[in-house]
Amino acid sequence: MRKRSIARQCAIQALYTADINGEKALDVLDSVVEIEGYADKDVIEFARRLVSLVDEKRQEIDGIITRFAANWPLDRMGVVDRNILRLGTAELMFLDDIPPKVSINEAVEIAKRFGDEDAYKFVNGVLDKIRKEKCPTK
Repeated sequence: MRKRSIARQCAIQALYTADINGEKALDVLDSVVEIEGYADKDVIEFARRLVSLVDEKRQEIDGIITRFAANWPLDRMGVVDRNILRLGTAELMFLDDIPPKVSINEAVEIAKRFGDEDAYKFVNGVLDKIRKEKCPTK
């Protein structure tokens, strides 16, 4: 698995844990890194970048997801799905150095690994709608 893919997985673990416990994900990240044994500096640095971005822009990100996830309020989504969408939306909206297709594909792969059976379809659909309207030229 590539370093950035591992970093995204690490970030999802921190976002998930923080969401369940009502904490800031950045505060949880160090524990996730230690428990899971993530040692690569590049992995940890990119995970920290992602988690910080989601923490910082969470209200805006949640608003975007709510708008594009028709009939699915955030509190009705599974915790895993909600945080995969947060991570994917953060990448699409705020990280210009990552192509949208990569962000969406990575989110779909995480959903396949950690989400319910059809979660990846939901994640793909919502993120693709966001991409089409919010970043058509990216």
